[in-house]
Amino acid sequence: MTVIPATTERGAAARLEAADLGAALRAGLADFRAAPLFGLFFSGVYVVLGLALVQLGAGLLTWTLTMTLAFPLAAPFLAVGLYEVSRRRARGEALSWRGVLGVVWAERTRQIPWAGAVILIYVLFWSFLAHMLFALFMGPSVLMGRHDALATYLTGDGLTMLAVEAAVGAVLAYLLFALTAVSLPMLLDREVDFVTAMRASLGLVRTNPGVMTLWAAIIAGATLLALLPAFLGLFVVLPVLGHASWHLYGRARAAGALD
Repeated sequence: MTVIPATTERGAAARLEAADLGAALRAGLADFRAAPLFGLFFSGVYVVLGLALVQLGAGLLTWTLTMTLAFPLAAPFLAVGLYEVSRRRARGEALSWRGVLGVVWAERTRQIPWAGAVILIYVLFWSFLAHMLFALFMGPSVLMGRHDALATYLTGDGLTMLAVEAAVGAVLAYLLFALTAVSLPMLLDREVDFVTAMRASLGLVRTNPGVMTLWAAIIAGATLLALLPAFLGLFVVLPVLGHASWHLYGRARAAGALD
């Protein structure tokens, strides 16, 4: 695999720097600009799922649950498509729908589905925990929707519950980020199992806490802003971040931070 040399030198304390994040983002933007149709296609799936979830959420529990579960299951495969575009461009290979989608399809028999299963279980656990926290602070009657939601949240218990859920959610979200930051591109690039890839990702975050926390903040902030205009910003933000994640993985590997 052709990778962009990292700004850090290989050594016992091989680390990433903030400059690596900037370089990865620039490379991700370059990939999107060079092959926008691929980025629009894969991000379009995210947007369609999101809009469908919003539309079906009004009382249709079965469909809402189905669409919610589709996100963590589909996300790794959609990411692989973006990674493959970046990988082919780095190698100077021609891009084709058959080639890129063929790689995505082939991943169904490798380790990506296991990564998707871990993400799905994680999401289900957080959903259960969030409901338990809600019931603990607000009581089961509020959980069943017997009171006005806005007025409930503005009470002392409601504000406390929101603060606790935000804090717990932030910790769990960061842990999921640590597990998947570079594990998904590693699964495409190497013949390793998903446990090994996730351990490597955790190790990268542990040895580069400042840079990787900044990367997590960039992802969260950009995604939040992209959601505001009716999900439309995701058509640009998701492809750029997806391509950039591949390049950040390449820089980490070149630096020896994943060895």
